[in-house]
This record gives sequence, C-alpha cells and structure tokens, in this order.
Amino acid sequence: MSSGHGQKTTPVLLGRVNPTMMDNGMNTGQVFLVGAGPGHPGLITLRAVECLRRADVIIFDKLVSPLLLEHAPATARRICVTEFGECHTRRPEPVQQAMIEAARQGLCVVRLKGGDPFVFGRGGEEAQALREAGIPFEIVPGVTAAAGAAAFAGIPLTDRRLASAVALVTGHEKAETEGTMDWAALARFPGTLVIYMGIARLAKIVAALCEYGRRADTPAVVVQWATTGEQRTVEAPLAGLAEVARAAGLTSPAVIIIGDVVGLRHELAWFEKKPLFGKRVLVTRPCAQAAGLVGRLVELGAVPLLLPTVEIREPADWSPVDQALDRLQIYNWLVFTSANGVHAFLGRLRARGRDLRALGGTRLAAIGPKTADALRHYHLEPDLVPDTYQSEDLAAALKDLVQPGQRILLARADRGRELLREELSRIAQVEQVAVYSQVDAVEGRAEVLDAFGRGEIDYVLLTSSNIARSLAHRLDEACRRHIDGGRTRLVSISPVTSGALRSLGLPVAAEASEATEESLLEALLGLARQPTVS
Repeated sequence: MSSGHGQKTTPVLLGRVNPTMMDNGMNTGQVFLVGAGPGHPGLITLRAVECLRRADVIIFDKLVSPLLLEHAPATARRICVTEFGECHTRRPEPVQQAMIEAARQGLCVVRLKGGDPFVFGRGGEEAQALREAGIPFEIVPGVTAAAGAAAFAGIPLTDRRLASAVALVTGHEKAETEGTMDWAALARFPGTLVIYMGIARLAKIVAALCEYGRRADTPAVVVQWATTGEQRTVEAPLAGLAEVARAAGLTSPAVIIIGDVVGLRHELAWFEKKPLFGKRVLVTRPCAQAAGLVGRLVELGAVPLLLPTVEIREPADWSPVDQALDRLQIYNWLVFTSANGVHAFLGRLRARGRDLRALGGTRLAAIGPKTADALRHYHLEPDLVPDTYQSEDLAAALKDLVQPGQRILLARADRGRELLREELSRIAQVEQVAVYSQVDAVEGRAEVLDAFGRGEIDYVLLTSSNIARSLAHRLDEACRRHIDGGRTRLVSISPVTSGALRSLGLPVAAEASEATEESLLEALLGLARQPTVS
C-alpha cells in the first residue's frame, strides 16, 4: 500500500485461510458489516464482539473506539480507512476492493463502521458491492449516533407529551443532490429532528428551518463526541444554536438535536456528571489484563488510553518448571505472586498431560485477591491470602505457618524482587521457577505517547514496579515535564511501586491503600476531586 496522500492502491491481504466454497467453485471467506456504535466501547453488540473475535482482517472507520479492536485476535490485521486516502470521497471503491480481495483469499473480514452500517454509513453501497462480487456477507446492526447522543445527553428522542416521531436527517448532501432536502417539510415536522453531519452547515440549516416556520425558540443542542468521555454538549434556542456552537469551538463529529424534548435535558442529564468525566487516564497494564480496569474507567466517565509497557510471554526455557512439576509431591507449599503465575503454572501442568490431582496435599498461598481468584478459576481454594498484598506481608504470613525445613516452590515471573525467596529461605528450603517472562513491550503506540507529550494525559495508573520502570524508559523530556509540573499525575498501586517511581525521579501523586484495582481507582477518584494544574 502506498504511504503518500491521495488515492491509495488496494492492499494485498494475507493471513489464515478459512474458506467457504462458493457456487462458482472459488474458495472465499466472509465479510461482516458491523456497527461499532457511537463511540462508547460498551455500546457494541454481543454479535459484533463475536465477529471481531473471528476476524483475520479488520477495516475500521477513523472514529471507531480503538478499545474495540482489543476484542480481535492479536494476529488480525487492523486497517484504518484513512490508509485508503485522506479524503473520504476517494475511499469507497478501494475499501470495497480490499474487502473483496481479502474474502477471496479465504479470510474473515470485519468492516467495522461507526454507529449503524445502514444509517448514513454507506453500508448499503458496500453490501451491494459484495453481492455483485459474489462474497457472502452479514449485516450486524449497531447503536446509531442519534440514539447514543440523545441518551448520553439526557434527551429522550420521543416523549408522549412532547414528540411522537423522530426524523433522522443528513446535513451533508451529495453534490448531485445538493438543494433537494425539503427543509420546509422538516420545519413543519411535529417531532424531534436529529441531524447528522451538519455541523459545518449549521448556520444554513438553522436559517432554513426558521425561515420555513420552525419556532426560533425551539430547544436545540449540539452533541460532539457523543457517548465518550470527551462528549461536549451545548444548548440554545434554535435561532442562536449556530453561534453558541461556533463560540464553543464544536466541530465534527457532532449530532444536532432539535425539538421540545431537549428541554428535558435539565432533569435527565447524567453522563456528564460522572466523577471522572472527560479525564484522560493512561492504563499501562498488558492488554490481556487491562479489560477490567478499562471497563471501570469508562463507567466512571473517563477516556482510557492503553499503553502496555510490558508483555507476558512464555519462559525461554520450560525445563526448570517441568522438573519442578515432576517433583510436585516433595513441596509442602506452592506460592503464587500473580494471577499470571497461576495460569502459566497450571497451564503447563495440563500441557504435560496432568491435572490437579498432581498437587496432592500441597498447600497453596496467593499474594492477593486477584491471584486467589485465579486459583479458584481452577477450583482450587488458597490456604493463605495475607491481609495486605505485598511480598513482605506474604512472607510474614508464611513464616507463621511453614515448619522449619519444609519445601516451598515459588512460581513467579522471570524478573522482580527477590524479597520473598530471601525471607523464606531463612526457615525453609525454597525453590524458585520462572513460569512466565515479562519483557518491555515492543509496540510503541506512538499516538498515545504523542498525546502524553502534548500534555493531554491527566492521570497514569501504574500497577507494578516493573511497569513503572518500563514506562520511565519510554518517557521523553516533554512527558517528564508534564509530570513534574503536575499536569499529568501518577497513581501507584502500592508502596513498592511508588518507591520504584521515586527512584526513577518521578513524583507520585496518589497511592492505593491496598494493592488492588479497586483501591487504585479509589485513589484516582480522590485525586480527581483535588484542583488540577492549568
């Protein structure tokens, strides 16, 4: 694919083949035209997630939430439509050809479109192109922008007292149909008007509606970046809406809602009152472990950004683990310091053709509730979980239970503190094996680092000392300047993580009272209530 501006060539898409035999004898994959919803990552449908999990290739709109792409396999090729041309009028044919070519190679293609594919989304055109090419396709509806913007702005599109009908209108007509929109009829429409893609022509739209008889004092709003933590809503009587929107600097993507139902917003607005509304929060955990934290941030109204600083991989050499597995019966205690360790250790046990019976009478210790929950996932109840969740506390609790000379097996990462091994070695025979490897993440996510450097990150959540060190190595002078100046504030999950940050010359703005995600979020919320640096 060419890298310059303007028209792009159709990309060659290669990957896993999962063919379906067509009537003409060709092997082909399938295309799913999927509605991604209006922006909030939780507004995607279950069927859409199922399609993403099967995808070999994803061709997605520029405005689709990047968090949705995390549902897809790591091996899936991700292509933003901007790669087919910066000008949207030049993209349709190359996008259609790319879908067809990929499907003909036997690939599962997801065309991920903002909102609903069949509501101002060119979904009909793309489906027709697929039909003409003989490519099997499925349409997966999505939450359209009108429904999302209205709900998140606290505006019912219909209300039996105020509006019994809704009209969805485009404010951006094709050149050949320019001027054919019947604004006179729309001005007389008795219900709610929702105008898509009209922000650039808002002044003309308002003038036309008022000219043809729509009341000048009709309540109206413009909702920008609807359903996301970046949502901005301005309200005014219809006649003054264009000027208010211009003064607020609102641009696309935006939805215009006009009608008496807008007046209910003062009672029903809810989203913009969320405690972290509009705050941009950087999550530094590995992608596979970030979903729960990201989901909670979205619920609180934040704009989460993902920058995985470490990756979890298999150990370079399994032989020490295998040797320990072959001698499981000699250990009195099996100690886990992370959920990753639990999954890696028990996964390796299963891969070697054995099951939980191999643990016999071995007692189990977990450093904290997440690790304990990982054991329970395998129907194993830990014998010990300390009251506080650090290596020091786990070591102290074990010292009260371990008999002198007993054998302990520590299943952990290949890097980290040695405190637990050193402390327990004073009373027991300790063997330590690396059941997984932590490496600094290769993927840079340059757009996130660029936002960091521009001072657009409000908070950074750090959940381990290894993650803290890996992040510090990525920060350039501009990022550090925003941290030092208090524009970007660091929130740590534990005293150990805080100590690592301070040793790297980075200030800690808040620290969790316990080493849990929930406590980390509580620390973040407490910090968010404090005045910010302008």
